[in-house]
Amino acid sequence: MQKHQRSINQMLRQGLFALLVIFLAGSSSWAQKPYEGKTLLAVFAHPDDESTISPILAKYTREGAKVHLVVVTDGRYGTNDFHDHKAGDELVVTRREEMRCAAELLGVELTHLNFHDQLKASEGYDGHVPHAREMVKQLNDIVEKTKPDAIITWGPDGGSTHMDHRLVGASITQVYLSKDWQKPMSLYFYGTPLDNIDDADGKVLRGQASKYLRTKVPYTDEDLEMAAKSYRCHYSQIDPMLTEADFMDRKSKNGKFVYLRKFEAPKSDSDSVFE
Repeated sequence: MQKHQRSINQMLRQGLFALLVIFLAGSSSWAQKPYEGKTLLAVFAHPDDESTISPILAKYTREGAKVHLVVVTDGRYGTNDFHDHKAGDELVVTRREEMRCAAELLGVELTHLNFHDQLKASEGYDGHVPHAREMVKQLNDIVEKTKPDAIITWGPDGGSTHMDHRLVGASITQVYLSKDWQKPMSLYFYGTPLDNIDDADGKVLRGQASKYLRTKVPYTDEDLEMAAKSYRCHYSQIDPMLTEADFMDRKSKNGKFVYLRKFEAPKSDSDSVFE
């Protein structure tokens, strides 16, 4: 009888231990993947623009979110003083390969559209406007398909006042505003805090007061390291002497935060602009 009781007690202990292991494993899994089931859509203009927020793309991927990255233009005009690349189709091939490399390291799902740099602005109204309108429609299709919980893009400053940055940001914003989406989603614009810019012109051209940048997304050293590795993929665009440590030091000037401004819809109707 005592032997039988010991056997039952042993079975109970083993069962409780197994349940504890399952519970702890589940708790650990949840703690490591807090954004499981969430979808983030990041929309930028050129291959390498994603480096602006790449630490948090790595962060949200690591924490379980499905991260979609849309790059709109083909990078054909991305020449610089560091390399002797010529603008055109050959550079397009190079930059698409670089973008794939960076996306794989960040763990994001890449959609690389096929619009020209400068969105055919040099072709005048009949070239540029149909091109830009088609971009808006394709971005709308992507939002319909991915159903994101949040979108991140360029704000009115475009980071560097670049015309492509500003137009792409405005275009995905128009998609966001174009209807009352069935699934609730948030829209965020990347921003640089005014206090983090030293020169007076830069403060006017791209700085934003802290009262607007109320979403401050932290990231870890691990995320920053992955962002640095992914940035090195864009070899055609960067100084060959730039190291991963240089990239990390530059990013760390913002205190390991990515600053975002959330688009806020009006909460009530009004009949005056002075209220």
